[in-house]
Amino acid sequence: MSGGRRRAGEKRQPGAFALGGRRAVTEAVRSGRARRVLVAGEARRTEGLDQLLAEAVGAGVPIEYVDRAALDGSGAPDHQGVVAFVRRPQELDERDLASLDRSAVALVVVLDGITDPQNLGASARSAEAAGASALVTRKARSSPVTQAAVRASAGALLHLPVARVPNIPRALHRLRDRGFFVVGLDGDAPKDVYAAERPPGPLALVVGAEGTGLSRLVRETCDELIRLPLAGRTASLNASAALAAALFAYALRPAAPP
Repeated sequence: MSGGRRRAGEKRQPGAFALGGRRAVTEAVRSGRARRVLVAGEARRTEGLDQLLAEAVGAGVPIEYVDRAALDGSGAPDHQGVVAFVRRPQELDERDLASLDRSAVALVVVLDGITDPQNLGASARSAEAAGASALVTRKARSSPVTQAAVRASAGALLHLPVARVPNIPRALHRLRDRGFFVVGLDGDAPKDVYAAERPPGPLALVVGAEGTGLSRLVRETCDELIRLPLAGRTASLNASAALAAALFAYALRPAAPP
C-alpha cells in the first residue's frame, strides 16, 4: 500500500481500462482482474470501502492514495472516489462453445442484437446472478464489453465468460449439438413462462432487442418460444428486464420430469 499521491495524467497500463465505483471495483478485485486500485486520499471511509481495501490487500492488489484530480482524469466516470485499472476480459469465440459445461443445470444466455452497453451490462448482471456459465452475443451490430457495460453490470462481466460470435443461429446449432435445449423469448409465443414446462438438461435462453425482438432465423432455430405475460399497459420490457424475469420465473424453475 502506497501513501504517495499522484495527480492528473495518471499513466495507464497497456491492456487495462479504468473502472470506477465501489461495487464494480470490489468485483474487479474478486475476479482477479484488478491490477491496482486508486483511492482518493480524502474519500470518506465507510464499511464498504474498508471491505474493498481489505479484499484488495488480501488479493495482493496494490493500493495507491491519490488526489481526486487523478481519479477525475482516469477516464472512469462517477468513480465514487475509487478506481481500479482492470485487465480486459478475454473474449470467447464460436469454437469455445464446444467446451461449455453441459451438465443438467447448465445455463447459457444468448443476446440477439443488444446494442446498448447499459442493456448488455444489466443483462450480464442478471445472467451471472442466475448462475449462467456464459453469455453469447453477436460480433456485428451489438455492444462489445466496454467500460460502460462492465460498470452497468456491477462487475458481473468480469466474472461471466462472454462469447462474441458472427452468426447467432449457427452458434445456437452448436449449442444444440452439445445437448442444449434452446428457448427464445418472443412476445407472440403461444405459451407464457408459467404455462411452459422447463425442460430437463442444459438450457440456452435467447433474448432479442426491445422492439425488433428475435430475428427470423434465430426464432426458427429455437426449440421452443415462450413469452412474458404483461398485465399492465406497457407493451414491452427492455431486454435486460425481460431476461431477468424469464431467468427467475422460468429458467431456474425445477425441470419437468423426463
